[in-house]
Amino acid sequence: MERPARLWRELPVEKRLALADAFWRDERSQEIHAPRVEAIVLIARRLNFRGKSVQALPTEKRARYLAQMPEVGDVIATHALIAYHFRDQRALMSAFLDAVGLPHENGLITAEDVTAPDRDRVAAAIAKVRESFPADDVEVYLRTLLAVDGETWKALEGLLPLAR
Repeated sequence: MERPARLWRELPVEKRLALADAFWRDERSQEIHAPRVEAIVLIARRLNFRGKSVQALPTEKRARYLAQMPEVGDVIATHALIAYHFRDQRALMSAFLDAVGLPHENGLITAEDVTAPDRDRVAAAIAKVRESFPADDVEVYLRTLLAVDGETWKALEGLLPLAR
């Protein structure tokens, strides 16, 4: 089963930098305090800094330090993946959800109860978005869906490479 921390670890540093930058800049992350605190503690331990010193660093430096850490927990990885997709990949998310037939608002699923799409519909949606978006962006998005909500997106299993 795909896990957010595993996906983070397997991404190249450049992609982790984009995720980390989105993580620190995400306004929702400021409301959800725990992932930020966990990231600050992780960076502080690695650098032998105090937490307050890490907090005072510019966003770019915090993002760079976080991106250089291959081992982060699922909480940090989940929030970074979600923040990145909502900041940088809304068009991809929207196209995929349209192709699957799920109601959404600019990539954010609006249905209260989401029925897991069947394998054929998911396979067709993957083929459609692969025509219009870079392959690595599609793979990261699909792996994120599987890692964050594997129950709903179980049809993805076997349809994409999960390990590098």
